[in-house]
Amino acid sequence: MDYREGTAPHPATPSEQVRKSPQPSPDGRGDIAPTPARHYHPPMASTEIEALVQQLARLPGLGPRSARRAVLHLMKKRESAFVPLLAALQTVSERLVTCTICGNVDTHDPCAICADPRRDARSLCVVEEVSDLWALDKSRLFPGKYHVLGGRLSALEGIRPQDLAIDALVARVAAGGIDEVVLAMNATLEGQTTAHYLAERLEGYPVRLTQLAHGLPVGGELDYLDEGTLAQALRARRPVG
Repeated sequence: MDYREGTAPHPATPSEQVRKSPQPSPDGRGDIAPTPARHYHPPMASTEIEALVQQLARLPGLGPRSARRAVLHLMKKRESAFVPLLAALQTVSERLVTCTICGNVDTHDPCAICADPRRDARSLCVVEEVSDLWALDKSRLFPGKYHVLGGRLSALEGIRPQDLAIDALVARVAAGGIDEVVLAMNATLEGQTTAHYLAERLEGYPVRLTQLAHGLPVGGELDYLDEGTLAQALRARRPVG
């Protein structure tokens, strides 16, 4: 190529070199267009920190952004937040057990609720999950003890009576010393089905069966209700049947 006298050709930029440099085709029949350069996005943190963010993001109520903010806070407050959190997690992980009496999770067996002599052993509240137990007990309005079924009956999910702690509940009632059984099932179709089944199983025992008032929102779950709603439901419980 001819250039005007006294001028020099402009050097090609890297991108122009990529576009201009020919590449042989796999079959050797000619040149093919070069592949444009891909943009590289380096990670914002090390693989260990990214793994911590991903693990926190799996927790209920936390997404990727919330988990990243939590990790940043822990790193900034390492001595006052990070180290105590690690110690608490390690301790609970080593001592966590399921209560053999009620099915609650605690660091002792029996759990703190079952071992509390101030609790009224004559009242027994039956719940689906441990989260329901914690939600009810947080209101401090039920003085008795609890029994966790570990789920609810569901034909669609294939959960049968033998899959839940129903036989253990019947055994506790049959042992005597219980005057009232509160069926604190969630206000869902599966929860009410479970409550009716429990009422049939406990029908022949000399106990008073009650259930939470139907003021609970339809489809609502105990773990997501505020303390005022839970308090009203406990006060307005009524006999079953």
